[in-house]
Amino acid sequence: MFLVTRLRSGPEWDPGRPLEEQSGWRGHAAFVDDLVDAGFVVLGGPLADERRVALAIEAPSADAVNATLDRDPWTGSHLVTDAVEPWTIRLDGR
Repeated sequence: MFLVTRLRSGPEWDPGRPLEEQSGWRGHAAFVDDLVDAGFVVLGGPLADERRVALAIEAPSADAVNATLDRDPWTGSHLVTDAVEPWTIRLDGR
Protein backbone atom coordinates (compact mmCIF):
# COMPACT_ATOMS: atom_id res chain seq x y z
CA MET A 1 0.00 0.00 0.00
CA PHE A 2 1.26 3.47 -0.86
CA LEU A 3 0.47 6.50 1.25
CA VAL A 4 1.16 10.19 0.75
CA THR A 5 2.31 12.02 3.84
CA ARG A 6 2.37 15.79 4.13
CA LEU A 7 4.45 17.43 6.82
CA ARG A 8 5.11 21.07 7.67
CA SER A 9 7.74 22.98 9.57
CA GLY A 10 7.53 22.67 13.33
CA PRO A 11 8.20 25.26 16.05
CA GLU A 12 11.98 24.72 16.15
CA TRP A 13 12.46 25.09 12.38
CA ASP A 14 14.57 28.18 11.68
CA PRO A 15 13.61 29.58 8.25
CA GLY A 16 16.80 31.65 8.22
CA ARG A 17 19.04 28.57 8.15
CA PRO A 18 19.60 26.02 5.39
CA LEU A 19 18.32 22.49 5.93
CA GLU A 20 21.74 21.08 6.77
CA GLU A 21 22.30 23.78 9.42
CA GLN A 22 19.10 23.10 11.37
CA SER A 23 19.57 21.77 14.91
CA GLY A 24 19.50 17.98 15.05
CA TRP A 25 20.07 17.64 11.30
CA ARG A 26 22.47 14.68 11.49
CA GLY A 27 20.10 12.54 13.56
CA HIS A 28 17.15 13.34 11.31
CA ALA A 29 19.15 12.71 8.13
CA ALA A 30 20.39 9.33 9.41
CA PHE A 31 16.85 8.33 10.41
CA VAL A 32 15.38 9.25 7.01
CA ASP A 33 18.26 7.60 5.12
CA ASP A 34 17.48 4.38 6.99
CA LEU A 35 13.81 4.65 5.96
CA VAL A 36 14.85 5.01 2.32
CA ASP A 37 17.26 2.06 2.57
CA ALA A 38 14.45 -0.05 4.08
CA GLY A 39 12.10 0.85 1.20
CA PHE A 40 9.67 2.62 3.53
CA VAL A 41 10.16 6.08 1.94
CA VAL A 42 9.93 5.74 -1.83
CA LEU A 43 10.09 9.46 -2.76
CA GLY A 44 10.32 12.57 -0.66
CA GLY A 45 11.34 16.18 -0.49
CA PRO A 46 10.30 19.74 0.20
CA LEU A 47 7.53 21.47 -1.72
CA ALA A 48 8.12 24.83 -3.42
CA ASP A 49 7.59 26.92 -0.27
CA GLU A 50 10.23 24.83 1.57
CA ARG A 51 8.02 24.85 4.68
CA ARG A 52 6.17 21.70 3.65
CA VAL A 53 7.36 18.23 2.74
CA ALA A 54 5.69 15.41 0.80
CA LEU A 55 6.63 11.76 1.18
CA ALA A 56 5.49 8.77 -0.85
CA ILE A 57 5.60 5.85 1.57
CA GLU A 58 5.08 2.12 1.18
CA ALA A 59 3.53 0.76 4.39
CA PRO A 60 0.59 -1.40 5.49
CA SER A 61 -1.41 1.46 7.05
CA ALA A 62 -1.53 5.08 8.15
CA ASP A 63 -0.97 3.89 11.73
CA ALA A 64 2.28 2.23 10.63
CA VAL A 65 3.38 5.47 8.96
CA ASN A 66 2.63 7.53 12.06
CA ALA A 67 4.32 5.03 14.38
CA THR A 68 7.44 5.03 12.22
CA LEU A 69 7.62 8.81 11.75
CA ASP A 70 7.11 9.32 15.49
CA ARG A 71 10.62 7.89 15.96
CA ASP A 72 12.17 10.69 13.85
CA PRO A 73 14.21 13.01 16.11
CA TRP A 74 12.59 15.98 14.32
CA THR A 75 8.98 14.90 14.95
CA GLY A 76 7.18 17.65 16.83
CA SER A 77 10.16 19.98 16.85
CA HIS A 78 11.14 20.56 13.22
CA LEU A 79 8.39 18.57 11.45
CA VAL A 80 4.69 18.17 12.18
CA THR A 81 2.53 15.69 10.25
CA ASP A 82 -0.48 17.30 8.56
CA ALA A 83 -1.90 14.25 6.77
CA VAL A 84 -1.33 10.60 5.92
CA GLU A 85 -3.57 9.43 3.10
CA PRO A 86 -3.80 6.21 1.08
CA TRP A 87 -2.74 6.72 -2.52
CA THR A 88 -4.13 4.71 -5.40
CA ILE A 89 -1.41 4.35 -8.02
CA ARG A 90 -2.96 4.26 -11.50
CA LEU A 91 0.16 5.22 -13.46
CA ASP A 92 3.58 3.77 -12.80
CA GLY A 93 6.44 4.34 -15.22
CA ARG A 94 9.05 2.48 -13.19
